[in-house]
Amino acid sequence: MSERPVAPASERNRVKITALKAMEIQGAGQTLVRVDTDAGISGIGEAGAPGPVVRGFLKVMERLLLGEDPLAIDRLYTTMTSQMHTYRAHGPTVAGVDIALWDLAGKLLDRPVCDLLAGRYRDTVTIYHTPLEIPADPNDRPAFQDWAHKFKSQPEGYKTFKCGGAHLSWLPNGGRFQGHTAVMSNTLTQAELHLIRQGNENIREALGFGVDIIVHDHGSWDLPSAIGLSQAVEETKPIWLEDVLPVWYSEQWKRFREASRVPVVTGEKLEHVQEFLPFIANGALDALHPDLCWAGGISGCRKIAELAELYYLPVSLHNVGSMVQQMASAHFGAMVRNFVMAETRIYARPEIQAMCADEVKIVDGQMAVPRKSGLGVTLIPEMLRRYRVEGEPYWD
Repeated sequence: MSERPVAPASERNRVKITALKAMEIQGAGQTLVRVDTDAGISGIGEAGAPGPVVRGFLKVMERLLLGEDPLAIDRLYTTMTSQMHTYRAHGPTVAGVDIALWDLAGKLLDRPVCDLLAGRYRDTVTIYHTPLEIPADPNDRPAFQDWAHKFKSQPEGYKTFKCGGAHLSWLPNGGRFQGHTAVMSNTLTQAELHLIRQGNENIREALGFGVDIIVHDHGSWDLPSAIGLSQAVEETKPIWLEDVLPVWYSEQWKRFREASRVPVVTGEKLEHVQEFLPFIANGALDALHPDLCWAGGISGCRKIAELAELYYLPVSLHNVGSMVQQMASAHFGAMVRNFVMAETRIYARPEIQAMCADEVKIVDGQMAVPRKSGLGVTLIPEMLRRYRVEGEPYWD
């Protein structure tokens, strides 16, 4: 496959944005975004929203971006997030454009994204695993032992495991807690807390303490239930409880953190630094967990990480996206001092690697940060066509 084109030095200060395009891909309801220029070079990003939604916002944003210098990224980010009257800036679409602009800048200047921004604090980043299958019976110790053996046998050598809401299946009618049926409740009974305790104890016993555990609950519970959940799992020593209360900030988050003996984290559904600010300023979290494709891309999440650093808070990245988001997460992790780790779905979705000519290897839970220009992603057109969502246009 041919090398990416690099703009001649004489053209680098004259490149203009000519088009914004988007295509939803299979998987997590996310959309690849392409920013084209008159230099014949494009940047690729990823937005955490479906294709029709992203294309609709891109159409509105054309008046802000077409004809602009793609290297003026901070100014364009500020424009996208503050000049959308009468619309509220759509975080996922802004994220997709922002990531694409950084990819484009790296290609134009022939530098990796992280080297353009802040330089590297690290050459590899820690990647954690969120398995989609977990034993359905919280009391079935042999099943947990078999599951843990398979987890530890993975060649990637993951050192952190997220119980990504899968333990909800241990509860009677567990799906109701995420609104999948008409019968909804966000209160846990003592019997249900006992099942959660038993299941998490079996996970810890099976994994041992060579693997860290994250307990994730998708914003499911009220305050008494959240405190009860923390008490139920604290003996298994999770590194944190994620998204236990509903998304938006209230004083209940601070009360929960004060009551919990397990560190508290949230952020995957929040957009822009303004939505993280009350959590940080009010001491409601022990760590932050933004998603690059939701929280304003690389520019937006850098602002979040820099604010968090002032409060001595670590940052981890949520990621259920494609190789574009995976590579962007690696660059972000390399250049952010208080970065801890990033999620992946490579193990569960073969199309993530199939779409990309650049092989990604995870060894001992570590991923090497790309050294190619831009994000270091070379997408394969025929695979993009194959893995588009049905009915999606090819780069329209």
